[in-house]
Order: sequence, then C-alpha cells, then structure tokens
Amino acid sequence: MLKKFIDAAGWPRIIIGLFLFSLFCTAPFVGVSVSTSLSNTLERFGMNGVMVLAMVPMVQTGCGLNFGLPLGIIAGLLGATLSIELHGSISAALSALGLGGAASFGMFVTALCIAIPIAAVLGYFYGQLLNRVKGDEMMIATYVGFSSVAFMCIAWLLLPYRSPTMIWGYGGSGLRTTITVGGFWYHILSGFLAIDIKGLIIPTGMFLFFGAICYLVWLFMRTKTGTAMTAVGSNSEFARASGIDVDHMRITSVVISTVLGAVGILVYEQSFGFIQLYMGPFYMALPAVASILLGGASVNKASIWNVIVGTFLFQGILTMTPSVINNVLQTDMSEVIRIIVSNGMILYALTRKVQVKR
Repeated sequence: MLKKFIDAAGWPRIIIGLFLFSLFCTAPFVGVSVSTSLSNTLERFGMNGVMVLAMVPMVQTGCGLNFGLPLGIIAGLLGATLSIELHGSISAALSALGLGGAASFGMFVTALCIAIPIAAVLGYFYGQLLNRVKGDEMMIATYVGFSSVAFMCIAWLLLPYRSPTMIWGYGGSGLRTTITVGGFWYHILSGFLAIDIKGLIIPTGMFLFFGAICYLVWLFMRTKTGTAMTAVGSNSEFARASGIDVDHMRITSVVISTVLGAVGILVYEQSFGFIQLYMGPFYMALPAVASILLGGASVNKASIWNVIVGTFLFQGILTMTPSVINNVLQTDMSEVIRIIVSNGMILYALTRKVQVKR
C-alpha cells in the first residue's frame, strides 16, 4: 500500500509535503502561531484555487499550460470595475425589489455576469489564434498574456469611468492602481459561514464556491464534449479520424479556461480586498502554472486532484516559509524570502513539466 501511495503521489510531492509539514511543526518553537498560519494558508488556497483550475481544460485538450491566463483575469477586472461603476444603479434596483440588504451580493453577481461574457469572447479569439500556431501554443500564450496586460495599462487610463472610488483625484480621469472592494463585496464569499475554531478561521463560503466550480468542471469533463476534448489532447489525429472537430474542441477548452480565469480573479479580489490594475495581472499566470505542476499535472494531462494538492502545497510553503525563517533569523525579510521561495517553486515546477501518454 505504501508503494502504491508513493507511486501515485510521486517523490517530489511527498518531499514538498514533508517540508511543509516540518514548517508547521517548527512554527510553535520559533514563536509562530500555527492557527494563524494555517488560517492564512487556507485563505490563500481558496483565493487562488479557481485560477489554478483554469489550467485544466486547456491542458486536457493539448493546448499546453495557460500562460495566457491574464486574458481571463482582465475580463474579471473589467467585471469588477464595472460593477463598482454601476454601484448606485444596482443598489437602487435591489432596494426597489426590497432586497437592499443584498447589495454586496448583487454587485458580486453583477461582476460575474459582466466578466463571463467578456471572457468568453476573448477566449474565443484567443482559441482561434492558438489553432493557427499549433505546436507553439505556450510561446504564443505567453505573448498574449503579457501583451494584453500592457495594452490594458493604456486602457485603464482612457476608459470613461466616473466612480470617485476608482478614478485618480476629484474630477480626474483614469483608474487608480489599487481599488478597494471594501463596502462593495469584500469577503462576500470568505465571510459566508466562516468558522472560527480557537483562532483557526475556515473560509467555508469560499471553499463551497471553489468546490462547486471544481464539481462542475469534473462533470463537464465527463460529458461527451469533455471526453472529446480529452481525446484531442491525447491524440489529435486519432480524434480527427473519429469525427471529432479538433479545432472546435480546442477553442471550447480555451473559452472555458478564460472564463475560469475571470471568475478566479473575482474570488481572489473579494478575499484580498483590493482590485489590482495595470501590471497587477502580469505575473499571476506563473504561480497558477507552478501550482498545478507541483500537484502532479503534466503539459497534456491534469485533474482536479492536481489542482487541490498543488495549490495547497504552493500556497502553504509560500505562507509558512517567510514567517518561520523570519523568526529563526530574527529579521524582517518576509517579502524577500517570499519572492525567493515563490520564484524557486515556479522554476522547479517548470523544469518538471513532462508529457505523458494517456
């Protein structure tokens, strides 16, 4: 049984898991609160889970690791900023319906409803592009992700927003770099049914939302379309000979991944408390890619289990390592250590990417 577990988990994940466990064991001896650290780990796990899940459809269809995730994130940012811009109208409409107390929930749903169609459209054209560069998907995806962020740096200054919460100065134009969601939909998921066990806070609502999205993706991947997508990723020539429209399946997977990226950033923002514009989405793809690879995925095969394991390991180590080392060395280098550790895990994960037979 032990051998089966080792073969299934793989030595890299076992070693990383043991390292994370050793950090939690060391924490109380160096003055780090285990309950607070575990709470932060769970919070970060819930915040990032959907964005890591956005990797699965494209990987399963053979489109590679989704370095174009910022495209979906941009759609989510548009949904978030437009929901704040429409705050007055949303509140008035809900009040007229006798639902004034649900304004925060209404704004979050509005952000989702705006972001998802935008992500679907962007994902469609992104998928069309990837179909024309088969074999070089990850290189083009990286270009699309980075260039879209650069383009939006101009757009955030030119779009005609008027909300004083978001624009620069009184009567100014252009959006601020960081916009608070406090008073709008801060902790709309994280605070829902949250459980406090002697300082250990479990963001139940965020876990339920993440679990529901995972279940929907799991169900979809077992439908006729989902099975066809997996067949395309396994052997595109065989899939084409079987009558599957390979290009259509690839576009479908890209649209789903882009939509999940848009939903994921909204989940992230409601927990983090801020919308980060301009260069904010620039490096968000790398941690998501690293997480799913640490979870055991390859460039052409990924599962929900890989998402859960990889996200917890990545975010756990990213949370625990700075606080433990800071207390051991009696220094305040948490941000430097976090950068070193996160970049180290990203580099390790990218060097571990392999292609497997299915």
